[in-house]
Order: sequence, then structure tokens, then C-alpha cells
Amino acid sequence: MSNAFKRFNFDDKMLAAIDRINFTHPTLIQERVIPKILKGGNVVAQSETGSGKSHAFLLPLIYKIDERKDYPQTVILAPTRELARQLHNMTLDLLESYPGIRAAAFIGGTDMNRDEQKAGRTPHIVIGTPSRVKDLMQSGALDLHLADRVVIDEADLMIDLGFLEEIDQITRALDADVRLLVFSATIPEALRIFLRKYIGEVETIIIDTPKNKASIHYSLVPVRGEEKQKKVLDIVQHVTPYIGLIFANSRERADELFDHLNSAGINAGLFHGGLKPRERTKEIKKIRALEYEWVVASDLAARGLDIDGASHVINYDIPKEIEFFTHRVGRVGRGQYEGTAITLYTPDEEHLINLIENKGYTFSHEDFKRGEFISIKSRTQRTSRKKKETDLESKLAHRVKRPNKVKPGYKKKMKEEMNDLKRNERRKHSMKNRKKR
Repeated sequence: MSNAFKRFNFDDKMLAAIDRINFTHPTLIQERVIPKILKGGNVVAQSETGSGKSHAFLLPLIYKIDERKDYPQTVILAPTRELARQLHNMTLDLLESYPGIRAAAFIGGTDMNRDEQKAGRTPHIVIGTPSRVKDLMQSGALDLHLADRVVIDEADLMIDLGFLEEIDQITRALDADVRLLVFSATIPEALRIFLRKYIGEVETIIIDTPKNKASIHYSLVPVRGEEKQKKVLDIVQHVTPYIGLIFANSRERADELFDHLNSAGINAGLFHGGLKPRERTKEIKKIRALEYEWVVASDLAARGLDIDGASHVINYDIPKEIEFFTHRVGRVGRGQYEGTAITLYTPDEEHLINLIENKGYTFSHEDFKRGEFISIKSRTQRTSRKKKETDLESKLAHRVKRPNKVKPGYKKKMKEEMNDLKRNERRKHSMKNRKKR
């Protein structure tokens, strides 16, 4: 099954590991990144969620570990505890073929003494969040000065969460010849400055995935602002996902929707950065055990939590940054699975829909009524019809004069007069069209 990976000259143990995780062909980012890591170069790769980038660095890094050298050789930094745990679990799956290689996860919010004990067992691969790895280095429990490869995963989210200083401190403490492997969905200016400081000019591998994936149905549903909760409740009461994610723009909005769904009897989960570490761990276990059909989440879940088999995403709020739209909808339609991405929008969010469409996404215009999605006219058709009506009203406004003496009911009379004028104008327009035919 893993013949397609033989081109990278992996040994039989690695090919067996690839077989075990059911990989048959490398993804585009794996095709381009694996050879560069095997050759020992720096790597900067821009790739979106679901592209297979985690294994793009895990496979070659594990392959290059020298079991005879009893010190940390590779450091993998992740912005969230959940992502660090996932990377650790992926690594352990692959290490079943390499029993002599040790990997350990060091994650904030866990017992520091226990982490110091793990560090004393000298793992070959260190995986963790920047703050905890930095703290272990400063305490002397974790010696990374001989490590020659550092992965910075989800680098733009690292910057958003304020981890750049910790990463800078970790990198400065390592060997001058350390190789940096940086993976990011976007390359913001702060990241460019960091890259110039440590690796100078290097080609950025950009994986342009098509915006509309064939495996995802993109539904756009218009609602009035005060009806969003009602519409979401209607959808979740009638749609049964393998597991569905509902994204809100803030913890407060997520909490409000979560309370609304639970009060209506929906057994939904909740996941956002406001939960305590123990609560987050408990929720993740429940999510992965499929105890919930729907999970209300913040964008932390879009970037830092990989939920296998998600089939539906609902954008309860439209993200202000379009990149987060990509991360959200990228939760579904992965691998051989199909998915549905539902985006609710209010009239005051039209400009955000325009931004998303300008990025290359196209939507199916739908409404959800009587337990099913039905096609409706596109928002541009509805807008143009409204504009036509408004233009006609402007054209006739001068013919409806406000009386000098204002009497009760004058507004109603003016409106009736305007409606009569509009009807007459439409009749004239209709008669002209008939004559042309």
C-alpha cells in the first residue's frame, strides 16, 4: 500500500509505519516538504488545514532520528495543548515501528514535576507548547542545545497567541546550525521578520488548495440577526451529523448559543479557550468518544483541535478574518469523506460574504425549512431586485409632495400615493416590453 512513499527512500520500518496509518499516496505538501527535510534544509511552508502537513514533517523527522545518540534531536512546538497532544499521538503511532526512539509531550497546565521527570528520561523527540518547553529549559530539566531540528507548527497562530518571544528564547538557546521547519496558514509580517532573523531568505513552499473542495457542499443561508439561534436550533434538530461543529466568533457568543441549545434539549458539547485545562481535556475525550452530535466552538477548535470524521460545520458567526473561514470549513470533507459547510449571514454581514467570495469561494444559496435545505435565489438577485425597487421610488419621489399642513395619517396617504405611482409605472414598463416583442 505504501509503494508511493518509496520514492523518498524510506526504509522498511517507515514504510510499515505508513502502511499502519493507512496512507497510500503522499499529499502535495508531503511531496514537496519531505525531500527538503531529508536533505537537511530549512523549510517554510504555507498550507491550510487538512493538507497533510503534520505527517509532512513527522515522517522525515522520525526517519532521521539516530537512536544511538542519547539526547533530544528534534523539537516540535505547537500553539495549543490540544494540537501538541495530537502531534504526540501521531508520533507514537509511527514509533510502533521504532521502539528505540523516545518521544515526550510537555504541555502547559500539567504537573511541572512530572514533566521534569519525563525530561530526565531524555526523549529523542520533544513535543510541546512554547511556554512549558521554555520553562523546562530554564529550570535545567530539559537540555536542548544539541537539537538540530525545530518545527514551529501553526506559526501565524503562535504569533496571534503571543508566543513569539518564547519561541525566540528557545531558538536562541539552540545550536547555531539548527534547522527551522516553519508551517503556517499565512505569513504575517511579524513572522517574516522572525524568519529573516534566523534563516534569512528561503523559498516559501506555497500549497494552493482549491477554495471550493469538491467533497464539501457550501451552503449560504440568509437570516435576520435575532433569528440566528432559532435557525441553528432548527438545523441541529433535523440534521444528524457524524459529528458537527458550530463556530462562534467569541467565547461569550459560544456560551450563549450553547445555553440556548441545551435549554432546548440538545446534547451539545462546548469547546473554547475560556475552559479550564481540566475541563478542556474532559470535553475533548467526550468529543472523541462521540458523546455529542454537535459541538459549539470558538476558532481555537478550528486551528488547534483536529476532530476526525467531522461531517458538518455551521458558521453561526462569520469570522472577521477570512483565513479562519478556511480553517473552519477545512474541518470537513477530508480524505475520502464528504462534508457540509453551512454559513448563516445577516444583512449587515453582506460585506463579509463579499470578502469570502472574492477569495474564490462559491456558495449554494439555500434556506432551511420544514426539515430540509431548499434552493433560493442568490443574494445578488435579491439585492438587484431591491435596488430596482429603490431606484423606481427615487425616480417618483418628486411626484409625491408633503402637504403644507400636516394632518394625522398624512404618511399613510403619501405611501398609498407612492404605491399607486409605482404600480402605474410598472404597467407602462410591462406594456413597452410587450410592444417590443
